Amino acid sequence: MSPEVRLSAWVHGHVQGVGFRWWVRSRALELGLTGYAANTRDGRVHVVARGGKAPCERLLAMLNSGETPGRVDLVVDSWQEPGEPISGFSER
Repeated sequence: MSPEVRLSAWVHGHVQGVGFRWWVRSRALELGLTGYAANTRDGRVHVVARGGKAPCERLLAMLNSGETPGRVDLVVDSWQEPGEPISGFSER
């Protein structure tokens, strides 16, 4: 089993009010990840996912796939140590 990581991704585009956070939550749970997807005041969605490196990379690829609800113009990602455990995957 690979060590856990924490992915933070800021998703730019038309991603609020289109079911984007729900879609991210569904994909993350399918991949066995924990974390959250939260709207930001400036119209982005901040995705935090914790789990194995490969599932986190797969989620990042999905965010960039063009198959999301709404329209993704840019995804800015950052990788960290896993930090404190996160329970489940929520929409904020």
